[in-house]
Amino acid sequence: MIDWLGWLTQGSVVELRVALVSLLLAFGLGQAVAVVYMATFRGLSYSRSAVHSMAMGSVIACMLMLAVGNSIAAGIGVAVGLSAVRFRTTLRDPRDIMFIFAALGVGIASGLQAHAAALLGTAMFAGGSLLLHFTGYGARHQPDGLLRFTAPAGPGAEEEITKLLRTHCRTFSLVTLREAAQGTVMEHAYQITVRAPELRSSLVSRLQAIPGVQDVSLLLQEPTLDL
Repeated sequence: MIDWLGWLTQGSVVELRVALVSLLLAFGLGQAVAVVYMATFRGLSYSRSAVHSMAMGSVIACMLMLAVGNSIAAGIGVAVGLSAVRFRTTLRDPRDIMFIFAALGVGIASGLQAHAAALLGTAMFAGGSLLLHFTGYGARHQPDGLLRFTAPAGPGAEEEITKLLRTHCRTFSLVTLREAAQGTVMEHAYQITVRAPELRSSLVSRLQAIPGVQDVSLLLQEPTLDL
């Protein structure tokens, strides 16, 4: 029993304390990265497993760094062991990959006992992520959708359609215009941005009320949603 305890606690008390502090720091900072990810997430494909991976991945990375230490042979052994593991989870959003990588970086820095770098790096990453999220950095204005319909050929219908689009849409641009039914009707396709979301159904119904306008369809596009 004494021999077993001696084998379990081999190493100085200082080394055990450093390992404990490094692992706890990695776990805490990994959770901080996960919290920032949850606060700034947008879309539908939220994964609780990804959040858990951020929190626990930092601990695993820290443990590996502590185990390797300054041993080149141990580092090669860990690299060979990791190369045999195949991760089949596909992350379609580059932002998710960056958060996973940040959690692993926190664990590596903690395992190498670069605690200041781990703390400051986490603070910088979290602050930068929140700043980019709330300022909308990188966002581009996108049209709400594509409006398609057929209308009789002639200036009368065109004027009425243009007037209706101006009252309901903040912006609209003609994408395609082509003849159909031997030139008696025209197929229209507009990229539109409505003034308010509740005006979408009103726009479709009022277009259908114009004499001769048929096959009205509004295809919405939401680039931030991932199904």
